[in-house]
Amino acid sequence: MHAMTESDELPDAEARITPRLIDAFYTEAMLLADEARSYFDDAGHKDRHHLDPVTRVTFACESLKVTTRIMHIVAWLLTQRAIESGEIHYADGRRPERRLGNAQDSDSETVSRLPAPAQRLVNASTDLYARVRRLDHQSIASAPPQSPARALMGRLERGLSGQH
Repeated sequence: MHAMTESDELPDAEARITPRLIDAFYTEAMLLADEARSYFDDAGHKDRHHLDPVTRVTFACESLKVTTRIMHIVAWLLTQRAIESGEIHYADGRRPERRLGNAQDSDSETVSRLPAPAQRLVNASTDLYARVRRLDHQSIASAPPQSPARALMGRLERGLSGQH
């Protein structure tokens, strides 16, 4: 499976959230969440024991930041699904509490002191969050209110893709 990367830029003029885009980001977020859980709950414990006390605290903080970023992303994506399906009206989905939540940045110098697998997870979550944040900002700036026909099309697309 190809994960989207920083080079997979979204076209500024045609940024539109589609069910397929939502599903791709959702899949990427869930895979990253599973990797993070697996590492920080299991393999990361072994890595953490080799760190000095200050870096251990950094390790714990960064694992929480990764989890928080992923939670914000998943919550936002589920909101987008609800908008596309018509469960949430477009204007209600744009209220501040339904926008992408703010996630704390990671300091690259601090992250560089972590074990390589932890660095990769921190960087992957930061990259995914930045891409979703750009989409959130672009969709607010450019998207017109959704028509009832578009909501129906979104539900149909998701229903058809779920039959595979």
